[in-house]
Amino acid sequence: MSARDPVVAEAPGVMRTRGWADYALLDSGGGRKLERYGPYRVVRPEPQCLWSPTLPARAWDEADAVFDPTNDDEDAGRWRFRERPADAWPLAYGEVKFKGRFTAFRHLAFFPEQAANWEWLDARVRQAGQPKVLNLFGYTGVASLVMAAAGAHVTHVDASKKAVAMARENAELSGLAERPIRWITEDARKYVAREVRRGSKYDGIILDPPKYGRGPTGEVWRLFEDLPELAGLCAELLSENAQFLILNAYAERISGAALAGLLADKLKGRGGAIEWGELALVQDGGQRQIGMSFYARWSS
Repeated sequence: MSARDPVVAEAPGVMRTRGWADYALLDSGGGRKLERYGPYRVVRPEPQCLWSPTLPARAWDEADAVFDPTNDDEDAGRWRFRERPADAWPLAYGEVKFKGRFTAFRHLAFFPEQAANWEWLDARVRQAGQPKVLNLFGYTGVASLVMAAAGAHVTHVDASKKAVAMARENAELSGLAERPIRWITEDARKYVAREVRRGSKYDGIILDPPKYGRGPTGEVWRLFEDLPELAGLCAELLSENAQFLILNAYAERISGAALAGLLADKLKGRGGAIEWGELALVQDGGQRQIGMSFYARWSS
């Protein structure tokens, strides 16, 4: 290892998200989790919850919404409601406001476990001043808005026109629509490749790809096949004084160690440090936690 290669942490870490005013993991067990999203209590599948629930069955039975998976695919299925909920309702994390929604893929239009990353990003951006940052696969924009609120100039990229429209709506709701945010609807690989050709540079990058996806003109994304090339292109986009590159993944067959190895390979000669591990939701009471995704994070 040369003196300028990143130093990779010897042991994994756990970035824990605990509940806040508009979100809580109330209970878990029996392959499910019971959560609170603002005014609604929600039951969703979570196969890794191998233990028994702690709350009585009545607490689960009184949930406002239950997602029933189909065909052994926890992301495919349909919602069952006790009473018809609002199509969208306001939520907040700090000064950032956004809307919760019951999507067709069991998610509620944001990923609460990412709050541990939002907290880290907020501190890092404020320390850096007004960095230029890139958020790839930015979805409904909560991370982009956290960084914009902290002073960053943000480029938000997602292949879904609908997701970008929701992100822009969340910016309006947060009072951040006039902040320097560029909203880009495009395949992430195409956008990054073009930015490399242009010689563009960013002080921070978030790379949060799905396991599988499609771009706006039919481009196919496969995590294991396509991530190494995209991570390498992202490394080329980092400015001389870049602050961070965060890589997050939800695939079952991946690990924080694998993501750290990828970043170490692509960031040779950049110095800095690479932390890695998993993001976890902490249940109310603090006795249980659910690992939700894996991360590797380079910082200068």
